[in-house]
Amino acid sequence: MPLPSLHDQAERLVRLGVHVVAGLAADDLLEAARTGPAGGLLVTGAPASSLAPLMRRGDRPGFVVEDMTDVDAFGPTDDSPVPDGPYVATGLDRGEAFGNRTPAEAVPEILAGGRRPLTLEEGLHWVLQDEQVLERNHCFMTPGSRLRKPNGAYDARTPALWISNGTGRDGTERRDAPKLGWCWWGNRHTWLGIASCDERVAACAAHR
Repeated sequence: MPLPSLHDQAERLVRLGVHVVAGLAADDLLEAARTGPAGGLLVTGAPASSLAPLMRRGDRPGFVVEDMTDVDAFGPTDDSPVPDGPYVATGLDRGEAFGNRTPAEAVPEILAGGRRPLTLEEGLHWVLQDEQVLERNHCFMTPGSRLRKPNGAYDARTPALWISNGTGRDGTERRDAPKLGWCWWGNRHTWLGIASCDERVAACAAHR
């Protein structure tokens, strides 16, 4: 399904209050939408922990898994740098072609194809604009965001977005809710793609 226009995306983010946690005035975000390329996804610098509860699937709000209290420490990798301020990510793909492949295997192929691994914030903004992008057995990892350890190496967790089954610590009340969790960098999942984008284009917005 095509994304809403950038203007409509900006208006939705303003209604949700995303501009506030991103440190932007509403008018600045709307201006950024006017300067970005059509057909892309408008992305702000709002932290993942603030975006996840805004996701919806029907009447179920999104959530972050309990063992990912450090979710906001996950940042763009060296292979997936992002512009400062609001920007537009184009050519989004859930990466279903990489189903049952590990992020370690898929990311080099994504980069070799001239694309960039999707960041967690991009994935969250995508779900905010189109809740149908998360489907049973067709969800995705966002390997463009990882946690850097003190020794400089990356933590083995890979952020991912999928739909809760309401089991374990999720709780039955969260069944069918959109979920921000993680998978191991070296693990395969048939129901999780490895998401990517074509390019990232900086949008013009002044901070006040």
